Amino acid sequence: MKVPTRERLVQAATRRFYRDGFRSVGIDQVLADVGISKTAFYKHFESKEDLMVAALEAQNAWVQQKFRGLVRQRGGASPLGQLHAVLDVVEYVIESDDFQGCIFVNAAMEFPLPHEPAHVLAARNKQAIEDIVYDLAVKAGAADPRALAQELCLIVEGAYVTRHVTGNLHTVDIARTVGRLVIAAHCPEAGNDACRQVQADA
Repeated sequence: MKVPTRERLVQAATRRFYRDGFRSVGIDQVLADVGISKTAFYKHFESKEDLMVAALEAQNAWVQQKFRGLVRQRGGASPLGQLHAVLDVVEYVIESDDFQGCIFVNAAMEFPLPHEPAHVLAARNKQAIEDIVYDLAVKAGAADPRALAQELCLIVEGAYVTRHVTGNLHTVDIARTVGRLVIAAHCPEAGNDACRQVQADA
């Protein structure tokens, strides 16, 4: 089935923006990747900024879907197991061949003003992921599910940035160890298992 031109533009732009940065990529580069003219481009988008917004919106939807699927796949039916699987998702992302950090962090860094569309979309994605973790924390019986979600997501973000900047191959192991302790602190039934696992990893 032929992929619609608009979708091809969004896919090509997402790859370019993620690899090369938002500001440094020109429309001509995206058009060359897709193989269409500027006239054809303007039938779908008014500007590069519109394309950038569409790329981030599509990526936001995809990331949420992928995140939910992976925590269920890796964590099983148990909400507690799915909370622990959040760090498995981090490992999945970090170990991918084309890992260049988090596209939303990259966008927020390139567009630091809170009102800029790219920054707004980056913040929206981070909140959406936190809300997914919050729902898991509620189902897992966390004493303070919002605090658990915020703390676990902070570990996730720290892992993405640390691995991207330093290349430390032990980043996920460190993040998983800290994550277990955070989950144990909020979910008493997980405490003993987490402490034993941390001791075993030491």
